[in-house]
Amino acid sequence: MPPIRVAIAGATGYAGEELIRLLLNHQHVRLTYLAASAKWERSTSVSEVFPRFAGRLDLPIESLDPARLAASADAVFLALPHGESMRLVPSLLKAGKRVIDLAGDFRLRDPSLYPQWYAFDHAAAEWLSRPEVVYGLSEFHREEIQRAKLIANPGCYATSVLLACLPLFAAKLVEGDQILVDAKSGFSGAGRKPELAADMAENLRPYKVNHHQHMPEITQEIHQMTGRTSRMAFVPQALSIERGLISTLFIKTRAPLEAVAEAYRVCYTPEGAPFVTVRVGSFPQLRDVVETNDCQIGLSYDAAMELLIVMSALDNLTKGAAGQAIQNFNLMHGFPETTALR
Repeated sequence: MPPIRVAIAGATGYAGEELIRLLLNHQHVRLTYLAASAKWERSTSVSEVFPRFAGRLDLPIESLDPARLAASADAVFLALPHGESMRLVPSLLKAGKRVIDLAGDFRLRDPSLYPQWYAFDHAAAEWLSRPEVVYGLSEFHREEIQRAKLIANPGCYATSVLLACLPLFAAKLVEGDQILVDAKSGFSGAGRKPELAADMAENLRPYKVNHHQHMPEITQEIHQMTGRTSRMAFVPQALSIERGLISTLFIKTRAPLEAVAEAYRVCYTPEGAPFVTVRVGSFPQLRDVVETNDCQIGLSYDAAMELLIVMSALDNLTKGAAGQAIQNFNLMHGFPETTALR
């Protein structure tokens, strides 16, 4: 079988660099086109931009040309800022390409939500509810992903929160409809901005409190998967580290810890969820997951307060972005799910 030709748009960002790192180890992939934004001034060797790839990849990074993007590849990863993918996706799909979008442009089904959460009107709203467009939470949409033409790759916070709480909602163990989330991420989650990295030195900074764009995709997915309506309070914070993310959820339940643990065991079997590990009575650390596609989940129950504490750790650039995108690519093309990710 010949390798699949793969292009990356947004190759100079954190997620784009991570895609290159991982795809270089994928035996069924040949990278054919690396594009930055349309404002990229000159064709530049990838090893000049990222010296770590010297001797491993000789492609240039070029300014984004939509026609060249479509002609150069069978599958396209879009790692662009929010609001840019929606202008490229329709023509790519009409050209028969399979697309994985790492931005938020196709995560929400309701186009009226985009002005509120992303500050733009959607330019391709007719694509949001099509069956070939799938929200790519790999562990819960495996069959749809295999048939999909476009994957809306979930946000990093959304991935950590959904993997942490969906088993509880599915097993009807959540009392009421509230989820409280305290989440901390490396500063790479905000994109490659030198001024942000400098500002984060020796710092912990809350941002977009109760108004982060990953919130509506979380509540949308809970409702789609379980029929439950949920409300959440969400406090995201940037850490003075480059990568890694931990979300701590506080969920009301009267179920004993044994029943809770069983709900997770049913959802996350080794065959169906090779990247998810659940531990009872202990919690993961960032060093357990950084530079892996793993999500580690820890559970603890306070019987007096009827409160379950769930801690979900992952690498925001891997399982929260590029790794999950490649996991979805593997599912779309019939490769073992773990290809290039173990």
